[in-house]
Amino acid sequence: MSIRPWRDIVRRPSRQIMVGNVAVGGDAPVTVQTMTNTVTADVKATIDQIRRCEEAGADIIRVSCPDEESTTALRQIVRAARVPIVADIHFHYKRALEAADAGAACLRINPGNIGSEARVAEVVRAAKANGCSMRIGVNAGSLERDLLEKYGEPCPEALVESALDHIRLLEDQDFREYKVAVKASDVFLAVAAYQQLAEAVDCPLHLGITEAGGARGGTVKSAIGIGSLLWFGIGDTIRVSLSAEPEEEVRVGYEILKSLGIRNRGVRVVSCPSCARQGFDVIRTVQILEDRLSHIRTPLSLSVLGCVVNGPGEARETDIGITGGGNGKHMVYLSGVTDHHVQDADMIDHIVKLVEAKAAEIEAADAVATAAE
Repeated sequence: MSIRPWRDIVRRPSRQIMVGNVAVGGDAPVTVQTMTNTVTADVKATIDQIRRCEEAGADIIRVSCPDEESTTALRQIVRAARVPIVADIHFHYKRALEAADAGAACLRINPGNIGSEARVAEVVRAAKANGCSMRIGVNAGSLERDLLEKYGEPCPEALVESALDHIRLLEDQDFREYKVAVKASDVFLAVAAYQQLAEAVDCPLHLGITEAGGARGGTVKSAIGIGSLLWFGIGDTIRVSLSAEPEEEVRVGYEILKSLGIRNRGVRVVSCPSCARQGFDVIRTVQILEDRLSHIRTPLSLSVLGCVVNGPGEARETDIGITGGGNGKHMVYLSGVTDHHVQDADMIDHIVKLVEAKAAEIEAADAVATAAE
């Protein structure tokens, strides 16, 4: 229990699996995933997109493997990637065999969709031989016909039953290196399904609101759905599904984790919506600062407030703060204390330098602490 118990999140206990060299579940950090949207057979385009996602902070990246050309290209893609690659497999079990042999760290499959029990066993053997984990991906939009007939429509019980049926296929082959997702585009359906599944299994859970929408609407839906589950302590890895570039999914994923204090990366900006009291253009300033500070990976906080009503109070809680003053002269706070003033024309460049210096200071201190261990 912390000194601020209202911020405490008690995480659901789960067993841990490995996706390549990245731990998922147990006490491992909640990881952020995305998926490429290039033609996988276009190796250069796919690797270029993976590189942008890695720079944005992706821990794991999924690549679709719908045909033999894709799994052939996967071998080169896996070698070039700096993070584990998940092969997305639908229906054809041979693509799973090829992807495992090509070096995929994980296979995303629905065991019930790839054929007979013998074929499932063959995929499991390939996964074991190549050190692959698996993700069972249940989706409300592609539920089995018998479950739709049984329940009448996609519902939490149908998603969970589908997941348990798929789990049984893997467990019958003595395979337990798997995680599970029960995704839906309906936030209520997805959250309820994950809550039920969390009580029924001990495996890691992969969170997502599927087909969430565009950058704005999808971000809101994902923040509500994924954020609610994480707040309940449910979830070990997340993918924000947006009709946007995959690196944007990574950024939104980290923002969700940062807002809950689960995991921090880069600059957390606290800023006001602005009003007539503002001493500078808050909206434009925040936009520029977020862009110019996107290269910072070290966790730290920056408050950008337009006036002195809430500015000093917010600055006390952040590493660096700027509060609007009169006549284009603004107050700068360091570690919550008023330190100096800056003129309007110099403000953005000045704040960027302060943040970069603070990040370097934190990194140096962390290096010393690590060396002393």
